[in-house]
Order: sequence, then C-alpha cells, then structure tokens
Amino acid sequence: MEKLINDFSFGLFFWQAIVLVVLILLLRKFAWKPILDSLNSREEGIKDALLSAENARKEMQNLHADNEKLLNEARAQRDAMLKEARELKEKVVLEATEEAQTKADKIVANAQVIIQNEKNAAMVDLKNQVATLSIEIAEKVIREQLSTTEKQHKLVEDMLADVTLK
Repeated sequence: MEKLINDFSFGLFFWQAIVLVVLILLLRKFAWKPILDSLNSREEGIKDALLSAENARKEMQNLHADNEKLLNEARAQRDAMLKEARELKEKVVLEATEEAQTKADKIVANAQVIIQNEKNAAMVDLKNQVATLSIEIAEKVIREQLSTTEKQHKLVEDMLADVTLK
C-alpha cells in the first residue's frame, strides 16, 4: 500500500477526474437521459395500460350487469308471454266448452221437440186408425143387429124404453 501512496501523482489524478466528469456528463446527456426518458415513458405506458385494464374491467362489469339486466328482462317477458298464452288457452278452451255445451243443449232441445212432434203425430195416426177400426167394427155390429126388420124394431123399442122424459 505504501507503493501506491508513493506513486500517487496529482496531475494524473486531475486528468482522470476531468475525464471522469466528462464521461459522467456525456453519459448523462447521451445515455442516462435517454435511458431515464425510456424508463419514464415505459412507466407512463404501464400506468396507461393499467388504467386501460381497469377501465376495461369496469366496462366488462357494466356490460355484465347490462347483460344480466337484459337477460332478466327477457326472462320476465318470456314469463309474461307464457302466462298470457296460458290465459288465452284457458279462455279459448272455456269458450269452446261453453259453445259445445250450448250446441249440445240446442241439439238435445231440437231432438226433444222432434221426438215430441213424432210422438204426437204417431198418437194422431194411432187415434185415427183406432177410430177407423172402431167405426168399421161398429158398422159390422150394427149391420148384424139391424140385418132383419124384427131386430130393427126391437132396437128402437129398447132405445125408447131407455129414454125418460123429464
């Protein structure tokens, strides 16, 4: 170490110090400043990227919330449409049932009227046939009873005996 102290030269130290200062100034101007600028710009870029990522995350949350809202609205509309369709179906079925019942009642009423008319016509026809048969039978009986003059006189006398004057 003594050798180093003995070999020390102020001139050499001065020139080395000047070279060191010039080197530091050159490095500051041409190396450190561009390096620091690039580091600062990179830091700004990273901050911008982080802000963009945060904004994108917020937008994704908003979009997700909007999607959920739209999905819930769509589900509500679907449920409303299904409810309306069920109500319409029930109404149509009820109306069809009522209409069918009304038509069935009309058909039954018409059938009863037709049956009653047919029954009345049959009764009239039966009465006519009975009356015709009764007249034919009475005619045959009367012919038989009035076939002789003697039977005719006897019938008149029996009838006069049954008649009483008041």
